[in-house]
Amino acid sequence: MRARRGAAPRDWDEASREVAEAYFPHELRLLGGGREPRLTLRTLDLGPVLIGHVGWGADVRIACDYPGAYEVNLPLTGHLESRGRHGVVTSVPGQSTVFRADTPSLISHWDATCTVLGVKFDSAWLDREAERVLGDDRVSLRGDLPDQLDLTGGRGRAWRQLVASLVAHLHDPGLFGDQPPVRDQLAGAVAASFLLAGCPEAGHGSPPRPRAIARVVDQLHDDPARAWTVGEMAAVAGTSVRRLQEGFQRTLGRSPREYLLGIRLQRAHADLVADPAATVSEVAARWGFSSASRFAAAYRRRYGRPPGEARRW
Repeated sequence: MRARRGAAPRDWDEASREVAEAYFPHELRLLGGGREPRLTLRTLDLGPVLIGHVGWGADVRIACDYPGAYEVNLPLTGHLESRGRHGVVTSVPGQSTVFRADTPSLISHWDATCTVLGVKFDSAWLDREAERVLGDDRVSLRGDLPDQLDLTGGRGRAWRQLVASLVAHLHDPGLFGDQPPVRDQLAGAVAASFLLAGCPEAGHGSPPRPRAIARVVDQLHDDPARAWTVGEMAAVAGTSVRRLQEGFQRTLGRSPREYLLGIRLQRAHADLVADPAATVSEVAARWGFSSASRFAAAYRRRYGRPPGEARRW
């Protein structure tokens, strides 16, 4: 766990590079011109989660594709104007703007008085956390997350307070030292709280699962591409195939194979959206489908369109 600090940048190109190194590559445009950068940039690295305090000290416009990660910006002062899926999104203190991974986005006006808490989530890691936390492999974060979160009450307020409590360590990053278990637990808490705030319907989750079923579910999420047999799943649970089937139906409403198929489809869909160079056959093989045609048929049943159209969403 560490904070990032550096000397004040001498020009806008240097300021842009510093933010790109900490967060994302982007295209920065100064609105109005003439002002030297007054960059605020301090970050706390929790592995798959990066929390930072960022401000430009000038009116700027930023275009970014957010490669490989989700970004959530919580204004502390001023306002942040962006173009969302359904029009302009303007966030002020008490709100946050959500930017989807691997999606071209535009912050049309980051005003000179605006500083934000920026929370960056590794996309593959957060997708896996969503499966675990929300208890529903049908959740698709790219489609289900809103463009903006209200942070003034309920789960949104709880998440904001959790992030704010960690920001204090930007000034004392050595408090926890180099302790991966602490870092991992904090990252997991930030993600879980965010997911419950951003996906409240899914966040109600399923009833608690018996331990034997939970062990199987965890291993399926950890390695969904493995050529699982129902017998192997039953061995993980320490029970018979018949009792495993009954347990899955009772607690999850589907068979073990159906549950595994849901995980594979979600992972494959995420890869198709994120990796334009990957073919349907490559993605199908990557996630354990025996053939591209079977994958395509299952994908169409799940998403209502062929996998080749995933990138057009």
